[in-house]
Amino acid sequence: MNLNEKSQANVEYMIEQIKTKLRMATGAAMQASAFSVNQYDDIYDLYDMVMNKQNLSISEVEAVVSELGQLRGNH
Repeated sequence: MNLNEKSQANVEYMIEQIKTKLRMATGAAMQASAFSVNQYDDIYDLYDMVMNKQNLSISEVEAVVSELGQLRGNH
């Protein structure tokens, strides 16, 4: 997958990967299609940070979920 290309498919892929990594119990409520390619750079930064961490603390998970909620609401 070429994540350098700003596409809706890549946005949805990154959201799904973040949800999987965080083992989000509320993942079903966070539909990847609810995110816009207009927020690609923000989503990519979040994806990159999450994927490069071995483990995330509870506060980090909460921060990521909060950020995703804000991004979802701004599209």
